[in-house]
Amino acid sequence: MKKILLALFAAVMLSGQSGFADGTNEVVAGINSIVTRVNAKIQQGLTTEKDYAAELKDFDSLYAKYKSLKTDNVAQIMMMKAELYLQVVNAPDGDPEKAAEAMLQIKQDMPETPTGQRVDTIIDQLKRQIEAEKIRNTLVVGAKFPDFNEKDLSGRPMSIANDKGRVVLVDFWATWCPVCLIELPNTLEVYEKYHGKGFDIIGVSLDEDQPTLEIFIKEKGMAWPQYFDGKKWDNKLAMKYGVEAAPTTYLLDGTGKIIAENLRGPALESAVANALANK
Repeated sequence: MKKILLALFAAVMLSGQSGFADGTNEVVAGINSIVTRVNAKIQQGLTTEKDYAAELKDFDSLYAKYKSLKTDNVAQIMMMKAELYLQVVNAPDGDPEKAAEAMLQIKQDMPETPTGQRVDTIIDQLKRQIEAEKIRNTLVVGAKFPDFNEKDLSGRPMSIANDKGRVVLVDFWATWCPVCLIELPNTLEVYEKYHGKGFDIIGVSLDEDQPTLEIFIKEKGMAWPQYFDGKKWDNKLAMKYGVEAAPTTYLLDGTGKIIAENLRGPALESAVANALANK
C-alpha cells in the first residue's frame, strides 16, 4: 500500500491533475523529483529516517524557497513530507509526531490555503493515532489486559473478571469487515469445540446498526456476549484499547494476561488448546 500511495502521488503530479493550478512548474517539478527518489528507495525496502535524510532535507529546502508564495501547491510540499513520515519512515507504524510537525509548519506559514485549513482536523486524527499506538504498545504478551465493566447487547454485566479462570478471546470485529467474516467460521468452530472446556469469547462490535448486528449474530449462531454502542471506530472499548483495525483480537489466560494477539486460522485453535492444557 505504501509503495502504491507515493507512486500515485507522483503519477498524479506528472499528469498535471494534482490540483496545482495556482502553482509554479518549478514547485511541481521539484516535488516530482523528490518523490521519484523516494519511490526508488521504497522499492529497495528502505524504511529509516536516515535512509530518507536527503529527501526530507530537500522537501525543507524546496518549501523554504517558495513559501513566500503562500499558495496551496507550496503547502503540498510539507504535506508530502508528512506523508513520507506517515507511510514510509519507520514503517509500518510511521512517525505521526514528525508528520504533525510538518503539518503545523503549513498552519503557521499559510493558514488561509485549503490545505492549511484542513491541518487541524488532520492533526487531531494524528493525535488519536499517536495515543492509540501508545496504548497498543502496552498490550504485549505477558501484560495484564486492562479490565472493563460494561453491559452486553442483552443488558447483562460484561467484564474480563466475569471469566476469571477461563481462557478468553477478546474480539474486536464488525459485520462490514471482510477479514472478520472470513475468520468467523474458524472462530465458531473453536468456540464450539472448547467452550465446554473453559474457553470464552468477548465480542466488541464496531458496527453502527444494532438490528442488523443482532440479526447477523442470530443467523451465524454467535453465542458469546457482544459489546455494542453504535459508534464504529469511536466505540468506547475500541478507544480504550487503541483499536484501529478490524479484526483485532487478544487471547487471555485465566488470570487475564495476554497470551497472544491477532491469531488466525489454525493458530487460534492451537493457542487455545495449549492455554487450556496449561491452566
